[in-house]
Amino acid sequence: MCGIAGFYQHNDNTDNKINTLRNMLTRIKHRGPDESGIYLSHKAGLGSVRLSIIDLSTGTMPLSNFDESLWIVFNGEIFNYIELKEELINKNHTFRTNSDTEVVVHLYEEYGPEFLKKLNGQFAIAIWDKNKQELFLARDRVGIRPLFYTQVGKSFVFASEIKSLIEFPGVNFKISPKALSQYFTFWTSLSPNTVFEGIFEVTPGHYLKINSNSIKDKIYWELPVYKPKEYYKINIDEATKKFTTIFNDAIKIRLRADVQVGAYLSGGLDSCITTSSIKEVSSNNLKTFSIGFADKEFDESSYQKMAVDYFKTEHESIECGFEDIANEFTNVIWHTETPILRTSPAPMSLLAKVVKDNNLKVVITGEGADELCGGYNIFKESKIRLFWSKQPKSNLRPLLLKKLYPYIPMMKTANITALKLFFGYKLEETNSPIYSHLLRWNNTSRIVRYLSKDYKKRLDNYKPIEELEKVLEKKLEGINLLSRAQWIEIHLFMSGYLLSSQGDRMTMANSVEGRYPFLDHRIIDFCMKLHPDIKINGLNEKFILKKMMNGKLPTQILNRPKQAYRAPIRSAFISENIPENLKKLLSENQIKSFGIFNPDHVNQLLEKMKSKKIVSEIDNMALTGILSTQILHDLFINKSRPELKEKDLVEFDKIILDQ
Repeated sequence: MCGIAGFYQHNDNTDNKINTLRNMLTRIKHRGPDESGIYLSHKAGLGSVRLSIIDLSTGTMPLSNFDESLWIVFNGEIFNYIELKEELINKNHTFRTNSDTEVVVHLYEEYGPEFLKKLNGQFAIAIWDKNKQELFLARDRVGIRPLFYTQVGKSFVFASEIKSLIEFPGVNFKISPKALSQYFTFWTSLSPNTVFEGIFEVTPGHYLKINSNSIKDKIYWELPVYKPKEYYKINIDEATKKFTTIFNDAIKIRLRADVQVGAYLSGGLDSCITTSSIKEVSSNNLKTFSIGFADKEFDESSYQKMAVDYFKTEHESIECGFEDIANEFTNVIWHTETPILRTSPAPMSLLAKVVKDNNLKVVITGEGADELCGGYNIFKESKIRLFWSKQPKSNLRPLLLKKLYPYIPMMKTANITALKLFFGYKLEETNSPIYSHLLRWNNTSRIVRYLSKDYKKRLDNYKPIEELEKVLEKKLEGINLLSRAQWIEIHLFMSGYLLSSQGDRMTMANSVEGRYPFLDHRIIDFCMKLHPDIKINGLNEKFILKKMMNGKLPTQILNRPKQAYRAPIRSAFISENIPENLKKLLSENQIKSFGIFNPDHVNQLLEKMKSKKIVSEIDNMALTGILSTQILHDLFINKSRPELKEKDLVEFDKIILDQ
């Protein structure tokens, strides 16, 4: 795993180009503390910082094909690189290393952009073609690894993280009101936009070709959706058997590494499945890691202990308190580079640090299982709302919703009137492509009201929900409700938030690589083609996974109610003990100074949070969104970020000057 950065058509002298690459890479050296190298030609510059996992001795980047007409820097892992290398050798390709990176550049030489469809992996790729004088960028199918770019005059600049772009001359940062409206609705921006104006991501499943004439953005993979007539004609037993075969292979190839591989073990079904499969396909001693909470409302430690006792892993756990979250929060936003509406990334950062402190570089996690196998309550909620919509005046059908959110205090006491008022939003608009998410997004979008008059004016009555509904109208036409909901959840929430803010950014901030077997593209396609009842049977979520693990897990874990991963918010930020910089950023003076939020509305929220009144989930999300945006502005616009120091600059292990 690595961090990459570079540019095209940057007119400066060689020394300044080298210094620019050095500074850009220093900003992301947490992604690759082991080695660093650059390639520099008259037109292009490529650089990488490397976390060496495969081919520790000869895989230093940049690497080339045999005749050195193509040069690559690469962030990620290609899990089927051994098989692909054999294929290339049979086509007379010659290799100098044992790394997966060299396989990628030879694949590009042999097949062009079509090679991306052959990859089973997680990646961000940059290749310079000397003959064509063309830069090629690509990102994995679901966006596990990040890749950003911008333009400054005629120069095109790219990097694994936005903070790297800080060091390119002329790059300026400005928070986009339109993007904020999207974050305060969907939890993410709509790709390729980011929170900063003029800075974009390479959209998952896309590649770019950049030359002196144009920037071309093309799709090579899109999340599949299937109509009912296209579903697999198999029963639950057949589906379970096939899923198990694919999943065990996904685990097996993700254990390929020249370093030790660990796993997260949260005590939930997903992490227990990954741990079980690892134990099944590997005889090596497995190290596992988990995090618990001092606040018992969020804690799953009892299930974690049960799982550890069952699997007999070498386990390490830590406990996270609300003060830990507050103390870690600024660092979290420095790495997420986005506003966030939950504090959940903070404990994930602390957990990744434990992995690093145990001298592990790789950890396997269970992301994707909920999205692909119907694990989230929003899937069941939309199913109940659809059932209710057929008799909208029913007083019984809405009561089913009380079963979904036992962890939300107001749900315990909600009467039928309250349920209808809250969950009845656009109840009968069942043909909407975003029916499953209409209620959630309508509620979350209330956070937009905290924006200042200036930001609201710049929004010009922009409605992100309406924009997305129009985009998806044709794409999701004729698709089952669950499949529509899954497509939206995977395409937006998983890619834009879960894999970024809780995934890659928190692990790589601590120089740890996360691997996600549920996101093997073979599993994605298989699950999306299953009949919905195999994923949610009645209201029994992840039915196929529970069937697969029947008899392979303690029944207390197998049948435990779904508990969403959450972390404290109110107790973390409404305290006299929170860090001084957070207090300052929430002060009326700083709210006015930054100009993003309405100080009166923010003060009202803070007073409500300080009182003993029950606060809503939207209140909690609003507080987190406001604070994270204030931190973001402070770091990137006010430039309160850490200054680069001479002693911190990366030292290059490889310099290729091709001018």
